[in-house]
Amino acid sequence: DGVRAYNVSMTTQTPELARRAQEGRTIGSLPRRIWRSAFPQPLAANSDRDRAQLTRFTFLLHLRPVRLPASTLRWTHTFGLGGSSLVLFSVLAATGILMMLHYHPSPDTAWRSVWQLEREVSFGALVRGVHWWSANLLIVVLLAHTARVFLTGGYHGPRKFNWVIGCCLLASVLAAAFTGYLLPWDQLAYWAVTISTGMLEYVPLVGEPVQRVLRGGEAIGAATLVTFFTLHTTVVPVLLIGLMGFHFWRVRRAGGVVDPRPSEDGEDGDGPEKVLFLPNLLVREVSQALVVVAVVVVLGAVVGAPLGEAANPGMSPNPAKAPWYFMGFQELLIHLHPLFAIVVVPLLAGAGLILLPYLTPDDEPAGPWFLSRRGRRAAAIAAGAAMIATPLAVVLDDLGTASRGWIAAGVVPLAVVVAATLALAFGLRRRLGTTAGETVQAVVVLLAVAFAVLTVVGVWFRGEGMALTWPWNT
Repeated sequence: DGVRAYNVSMTTQTPELARRAQEGRTIGSLPRRIWRSAFPQPLAANSDRDRAQLTRFTFLLHLRPVRLPASTLRWTHTFGLGGSSLVLFSVLAATGILMMLHYHPSPDTAWRSVWQLEREVSFGALVRGVHWWSANLLIVVLLAHTARVFLTGGYHGPRKFNWVIGCCLLASVLAAAFTGYLLPWDQLAYWAVTISTGMLEYVPLVGEPVQRVLRGGEAIGAATLVTFFTLHTTVVPVLLIGLMGFHFWRVRRAGGVVDPRPSEDGEDGDGPEKVLFLPNLLVREVSQALVVVAVVVVLGAVVGAPLGEAANPGMSPNPAKAPWYFMGFQELLIHLHPLFAIVVVPLLAGAGLILLPYLTPDDEPAGPWFLSRRGRRAAAIAAGAAMIATPLAVVLDDLGTASRGWIAAGVVPLAVVVAATLALAFGLRRRLGTTAGETVQAVVVLLAVAFAVLTVVGVWFRGEGMALTWPWNT
């Protein structure tokens, strides 16, 4: 009886099943079947359940949490700096691949290939302009992102090591920008890289070997260009992609960005109110990505990228400056002994930056900007002090005729800076009652603003012979 019933069932259902199977095998349904195999969940989600399922089972969306605290969605909390960095890197990768199709990494043809790209290749000037602006804006955005994480205390607890990864990412982006700076092989690029690599001579023991490796010899030439091209197009991008993946994974493991209001509970009392990633955060991220792309495209089309005369190793421009992101160190080199400007100060700054999460307490509240109103006031005082004291010190040093020995131009200035920093820290603790975290924050703000002022002075206020002058006189 069971076999008879099964045969009857198959007899009655076979025509319908056969019709459906035939429809599934038609050529016209092939695109639909391919789409469904890649995206089993419908992209038009109409309910919270569908949105959650779409986030979990879509390749790109599953990298983000299904739900996240509503308080972290405020644009003024993160300004979308992390996502903007990823967008700029993607634009750099796309435009860089396009330019590689036309570029020739040889001193005899490099400048000519860039010139032809600008003037003879359709949309070549636009592609290069977008690439140049994306590279410079990426440095600015990453610096701002680092400042945002620091000023909101987002480097404690499970985020400690991710801060270290972020510092490595920033260093890698600077390396990418520096190695790409030489590739146009014009006067600006050639002499900027000559100066930057020349600073390595002051590094004890390893400076000269590293300089020879980067230059491929004693002077910048064909081997240097090939080395920089390889580093810029292969080694550094692979390193960046690996670090970015690790960084994003650590952010996800830590529960996303630090909550600006971690103590506020939702209506159910189980924690901060949470909302779905789709569409609440996804719409914001896509909108900001479109704005970032639009900005670099407009800048690339309207302003473009600079291209000077072809490199001439026999004629140095006056003044010869490093890239803007290294001008702070070149300015330090004017005032300090080379050993301190190129070795001691950068090593102390780098070590302090990397060890920052391990030198500050974890028990202080994190999330709000500047940690608290008192922290905001302390940071403002530190920034104001740096903006007044740094230009004054630059002018007084240029007017003086002090010795440039390693004691007078190294130990003494460094001791003065350390003493002034400690005095500010103790003053803030005594007058404002700042906590340890707020005091460290004020000290870092003081030093960061001072270095930013040095960069501005070097870029806009140094003329012929690196003498102080007004920007409109250069």
